[in-house]
Amino acid sequence: MGKRLSKREFTIENEYHYNQAGPVRWILAHLWRYKRLILCYTLASIMANAVYASVSLLIGAAFNAALARSLEQLSHTVLLMLGTIALGGCADVGARIFPEFVGKRVARDARQELYLSLLGKSQTFHNRHRVGDIMARAANDMTQLSNMVTPGMDILFDSNVSLTMTLIFIASINFQLLLVPLLFAASFWIAVRIYTRKLAPVSDSMREQFGEMNAGLNETISGIEVVKAAAQEQEEIRKFEKRAGLYRDLFIRNGYVQSWYLPPLLLSFALVFAFLHALFLVAHNQISVGSLVAFMGLMVVLRYPAFNTNWAFNTIQLGVAGAGRILNILKEETELDENEGGYSGDAGGMRGEIVFEHVTFSYKSIPVLKDISFRAAPGQTIAIVGQTGAGKSTLTKLINRTYDVESGRILVDGVDVRDWNLDALRSQISTIEQDIFLFSRSIAENIAYGLGQKADQAAIEQAARDAQAHQFIMDFKDGYETEIGERGVTLSGGQRQRIAIARALLTDPRILILDDSTSAIDSATEDEIQQAIRRVLEGRTTLLITHRLSQIRQADRILVLRQGELIDQGNHDELLARCETYRRIFAHYGKPQLASAQLEEQDEIESLDRLKMADEIEAIPIRARAYGFYDK
Repeated sequence: MGKRLSKREFTIENEYHYNQAGPVRWILAHLWRYKRLILCYTLASIMANAVYASVSLLIGAAFNAALARSLEQLSHTVLLMLGTIALGGCADVGARIFPEFVGKRVARDARQELYLSLLGKSQTFHNRHRVGDIMARAANDMTQLSNMVTPGMDILFDSNVSLTMTLIFIASINFQLLLVPLLFAASFWIAVRIYTRKLAPVSDSMREQFGEMNAGLNETISGIEVVKAAAQEQEEIRKFEKRAGLYRDLFIRNGYVQSWYLPPLLLSFALVFAFLHALFLVAHNQISVGSLVAFMGLMVVLRYPAFNTNWAFNTIQLGVAGAGRILNILKEETELDENEGGYSGDAGGMRGEIVFEHVTFSYKSIPVLKDISFRAAPGQTIAIVGQTGAGKSTLTKLINRTYDVESGRILVDGVDVRDWNLDALRSQISTIEQDIFLFSRSIAENIAYGLGQKADQAAIEQAARDAQAHQFIMDFKDGYETEIGERGVTLSGGQRQRIAIARALLTDPRILILDDSTSAIDSATEDEIQQAIRRVLEGRTTLLITHRLSQIRQADRILVLRQGELIDQGNHDELLARCETYRRIFAHYGKPQLASAQLEEQDEIESLDRLKMADEIEAIPIRARAYGFYDK
């Protein structure tokens, strides 16, 4: 077993580790796991090839018996030949089944290893790699790996055994007959070595270009709405044709290399010279006519390695190239570590205190956050405001170690988040983002995702009720068992966000991060959801990124970010009095909400000019007050 990477975000008990020193060693480590099956295959292959080679000897013996007019010997030879062929057939069945078992198991193990590795990589890693390229490695390269074992390695090994058995049985007839076969074998391996050296770089380039082509296709399909909205179909076709053309050119180069595969030509010369040599020995009474027939039958057997080895080597080269691309992903170090022996919280569980101490963070050398310091007491609600690109979402992603700080430190309950056990830390933090991702599974499975098998139906439904999702879920024909499409496309934006809220509430986190989580919910639903959120936020530390002024004003503390810097913090009244940036942000957020309130309450609010000062308004409809900028 090999040594696993020093950093990974989680581990699995009794995980099998493979040697990752290189593609070939990695493949051999996977094969070695099934050494008993490989031993059975080896014995079956040797037996099958030995039996089939012996058939040529029996045919030669039959010729000698016929020439001697010995019917008894001829009948015995024919019966022996039938028994030999039956035995060879049984051995050949085993020789074909065992490599299938090994090949599919190796592919399964490699897929599992890659899947676990991808889950253990940091978000920074996934940001660096294109989804389409990773999918090409997980799908097509894995298929090439499976094909490399069977039929690739199967045919290559079987061909070598066939060549070896043929030479042994030729030697059993007469050592002098080995002259031409040995010359052929030497020239065969020289030609194969030259062939593989030319083929390897082409195979590597083919796998790389396939990944590029697949990544581009994946991006286009994922962004098909943007492509159609911008009328860029022709441009995308041009880009795809260029990538597909490069892949086609590599296939042509691959075919050109294969066209120079020489063993079939060498075998043709070998057959001629072998026949002449055998005739010479017959003429000098060195061998019988039957031996000549047996010898030529064995020489014809050499067609199997001569004609199949090029295809086997091509398959193996593609498999090794694919293994190399998979191994590059497996070996790439992640920035974060699970810290398996780290702090897991005290007996009473996480309290939820958050402290930022001079935190700085950069992404690809671009400063995102600079010298951020603040404290959130357990149970406090912290609103984070700032213009787009100020670093609001990035700040929240440092708490659960989606990313790690560049300098400074973040403390949760007085412990640096890097000293926490990663699973213990993240299990107590839930995030609800504006861009909701739902799996193509049932609604119940999506809500229970944070707890998995630990969640029962009653708890799932209660979380849905708290998130005001129960009613619309029950309106579906299959209720909580309704299957939703990929990324939840069969649901409206508000429905997706309510399911995400229910998913977060079910985990009962001590720290809750709401990243503009009610932006797609209509005003009527928002009134209900805000009541539910206010209930569930009790006793939880909350970081809130929102444009809803009512939520901002109700926060215990407000952080004002500008270009990655924390320029001020305090409550609403303090910031409104002293922070010009906050006043501008407050006014900017207020305009669209004010317009929305005017449309909904146009019978009661006739003009925005009447709203210059909130304290001048004595009677405001309940709905308008809910937006937070008409309080008395």
